[in-house]
Amino acid sequence: MPLPDVDISPVRTAADLDAFIQLPWRIYDGDPNWVPPLRGELRKLLDRKKHPFHQHADVEYFLARRRGASGSRPGEVVGRIAAIVNHAHNDFHEEKTGFFGFFESVPDQRVASLLLQSAEDWLRQHGQERMRGPASFSSNEEWGLLVDGFDSPPMVMMTYNPRTYVDLLEGHGLTKAKDLVAYWLTEEDVRTRVFRLAAAVRKRRRVDVRRLDMRRFRKEVEVVRDLYNQAWEKNWGFVPMTDAEIDQLAKDLKSVIDPSLVAFAEKDGRPIGFVLALPDATSGLQKADGRLFPFGFLHIRRGLRRAKHLRVLTLGVLRDFRNTGADILLYASLFEGAVERGIRSGELSWVLEDNEAMRKPLESIGARVYKTYRIYEQQLGGQA
Repeated sequence: MPLPDVDISPVRTAADLDAFIQLPWRIYDGDPNWVPPLRGELRKLLDRKKHPFHQHADVEYFLARRRGASGSRPGEVVGRIAAIVNHAHNDFHEEKTGFFGFFESVPDQRVASLLLQSAEDWLRQHGQERMRGPASFSSNEEWGLLVDGFDSPPMVMMTYNPRTYVDLLEGHGLTKAKDLVAYWLTEEDVRTRVFRLAAAVRKRRRVDVRRLDMRRFRKEVEVVRDLYNQAWEKNWGFVPMTDAEIDQLAKDLKSVIDPSLVAFAEKDGRPIGFVLALPDATSGLQKADGRLFPFGFLHIRRGLRRAKHLRVLTLGVLRDFRNTGADILLYASLFEGAVERGIRSGELSWVLEDNEAMRKPLESIGARVYKTYRIYEQQLGGQA
């Protein structure tokens, strides 16, 4: 039953959507580690008519508002949440799991619980048996709640939140489903371990590695799509990306991709793996403060050009070729390109906590866990 001082309502108007997008600027005011999202990109992602995610999903957005002093007029927005039914996920995993995402709340358990309860009710009404999150919108976008590693800003396309959110979610009864870890690797590790191991692998002459060819970008995107949907298919929470989603991601990233930070592994001319990394543009995004114009794009461009760190978004090798050393050669090619442009360290994220096939090689080259993210879940029983 709604508490007397808080109203939860779905986003229905342009003003509601503006409030949904704008809320984090108040939540994170004064937090030096928060990286503002680009408002235009977020608006596009949320748009049910424009972003391809919505072609296979149903989504509802909710706002929490405190009631005005008179009790009849809505007051300030104090929280938001999205309830998500990703039909592609449920079809792929043969389950009825709904998600919540884009969660933001003032540090008030009543507000957080009302938001989460609204998402639960909506998901239950749409036939779901379990709720997981945060997922904004899926494992192909931003995923997980930061639970350890609050002392530095997030890398590109990674999440960030106040410590209080851990208590808010767990205070509502959500429990851990899976942890995701982010590794940190330094230039010293790369030079003393990665390059040495790569030299040994190259002597076997079993795998070739090449960099991204921007002149045939469309074809390269198709290779990435095929490798991604094959190499990750057994991962927990994985959802294959549709052609439209791959096209959208390629369009979004094309202007910031550095060909020296993307590489393909090939065996007898057949692509068997790839690695993709982006320079860390945190400083530029913070200065842009969510806007590309009039000067935001200049801040971001300058941040990319001066980046000293990178994020390895994804590295995958087809299952039948995982003992060929292809992963080491991909890392070597990536970090050779990074060193060439003055990048000295980087994040490799994210990795499922129980993915030993990925974690052991990372730790063997000196990478260490420095941030942890969590996916929570809750069973949905009874009536809304």
